[in-house]
Amino acid sequence: MLLNKSSNDFDFAVPSGGIELARRVADALGGYFYPLDRDRDYGRVILRQEDEGRTILDFTPFQGEGLESDLRGRDFTINAMAVEIRHTDRLLDPLGGLSDLRERTLRACSEGAFLADPIRILRAVRLAADLELRITSETRRQMRAAVPHLPQASAERLRDELFHILGGRKPGAAIRVLDILGALPHTLPEILELKGVSQPPPHIYDAWEHSLSSVGSLERILAALRIDPDPDDYPTLHLGAVSVQLGRYRVQIRDHLAFRLTPDRAIRPLLFLACLYHDVGKPATRSVDENGRIRFFGHEKTSAALASQRCHALHLSQAEINHLERAVLHHMRPLWLAETGEPLSRRSIYRFFRSAGEAGVDVCLLSLADTAAIYGSTLPVEHWTRMLEVTRTLLQTWWDGPKEIIQPSLLVDGNDLIKEFGITPGPELGRLLSAIREAQAAGELATRKQALDYAAAVLASKSYPREEPDS
Repeated sequence: MLLNKSSNDFDFAVPSGGIELARRVADALGGYFYPLDRDRDYGRVILRQEDEGRTILDFTPFQGEGLESDLRGRDFTINAMAVEIRHTDRLLDPLGGLSDLRERTLRACSEGAFLADPIRILRAVRLAADLELRITSETRRQMRAAVPHLPQASAERLRDELFHILGGRKPGAAIRVLDILGALPHTLPEILELKGVSQPPPHIYDAWEHSLSSVGSLERILAALRIDPDPDDYPTLHLGAVSVQLGRYRVQIRDHLAFRLTPDRAIRPLLFLACLYHDVGKPATRSVDENGRIRFFGHEKTSAALASQRCHALHLSQAEINHLERAVLHHMRPLWLAETGEPLSRRSIYRFFRSAGEAGVDVCLLSLADTAAIYGSTLPVEHWTRMLEVTRTLLQTWWDGPKEIIQPSLLVDGNDLIKEFGITPGPELGRLLSAIREAQAAGELATRKQALDYAAAVLASKSYPREEPDS
């Protein structure tokens, strides 16, 4: 309220009976109730909104002898303010939170704030990034001292705070601060292996700086594609080109990134996690050939596997893990398509979305950020133009193009092929059906007879289309 921002998250501190009060409020407002923490008597109410959003009401008993004691035990002074719901013009502010907020300062409520709850270290970084706050030197000292206690936090709480950071305003800057604090070994340890891993031209950074630069590039690309862009969102010609070439899909991109694969988390922070991890397999796959050229053969597969392991450790849902794996595994494909110099064929588009599925949108955005970070200020205009052309064609097909390119309905099914050619169910039948579907997507087949003739030719030659593009 003091920052003139709307909120859909309200915390109510009550003398006692948090769970019972939450139950009564849910009944009165027609919301959903569940006990957030039975041992500590925390209750939660969720109110669904017409726009598919939701409002969260949490009810917790006073921690300590009364409200002031409760506030003094909270994390930061700006979060230790309260209003009496019957007198909302009265601000209860025992620790000077309003003054700190005016001065854009983040200050811990007490010496033991982070030891009491180490997850507050991540929350401090998030608030500082999102609200452009300066963390006091004393609070930073307390944060560093509490970092070794981060493993005490549950995977779920760690995940939730990390996703708040990745979905916030400046995820790249926040990751750098976590590194300075020494918190990454306890949160995202795999990315630390990227430090000092040199890369060949045209890369201008080592693998660590490249990955963080990719996150920054993704931030700027998405800013240029906001519904209400500001000229400051594309201060360079490259970002201006993003707005011009992809601007017609602002709404679709916004809705895609806001889509929830699980009720609590949107795709946007998952995309930033994929961006952060897209090259994490490079240290394990680095080699130097006889000419001294540095190579990273198959790094995208290793990166996807490592990213998946981290997702499992953070207790993400299987749908989220699958989505992120696809985004990381296929992040090189738009670049390969751009390097051909040829217009995208229907077959290439079909193969791309057959492999990436709905994560294809994420792959497009990630690949643009990756390309921008490879070159930095040396990015050739012609190469960037080609990448944008490929991206626009893929997104146009996904959202506006004929559905038969992405997911054509088969002209024949397995039973037809079994009856016609005497094939037994098995891998060969699956490969043949896949080949027919691809030929349909490419516009080569339009009738049942053509499909059967094509199947006969494939069976005779035993020549099935390659499953993956050349690298």
